[in-house]
Amino acid sequence: MAEQKTIPTDDSVVEFIEAVESPKKKEDAYRLLDLFTETTGYPAVMWGTSIIGFGSYHYKYESGHEGDAPLVGFSPRKAKISLYFAAGGDSQRGALLDQLGKHTSGKACVYINKVDDIDAEVLKALIHQSVTFLREMYPESGTPL
Repeated sequence: MAEQKTIPTDDSVVEFIEAVESPKKKEDAYRLLDLFTETTGYPAVMWGTSIIGFGSYHYKYESGHEGDAPLVGFSPRKAKISLYFAAGGDSQRGALLDQLGKHTSGKACVYINKVDDIDAEVLKALIHQSVTFLREMYPESGTPL
């Protein structure tokens, strides 16, 4: 079985954000850092080389594949800022995404250009929805790192 590449590291979240080239993306990364920390109650941890994650859970699929992942997270990537949420959940997720503001989305990722394009209160609700969903789906895991 392939070894999981995106794992928690001891790398500094602040050093990672400070290395972001765009001053606006750096400012947005600090805003998101505060918002995710305040909303989840978990400290920020680097996952791999580019994801800032909050909390964790252990998953195991029917295929036997298993690993650990952050409950929620974000990454200030060069093109867009990636926000990471649980792919599943109730119908509330879709309704919240409709209210979020300017974004595009994939299965578990939401992409934004800048924090000013979205509603911070809706983002907090999305974070809460994702954490609640994962806590219910994987109740035996998720102790803070």
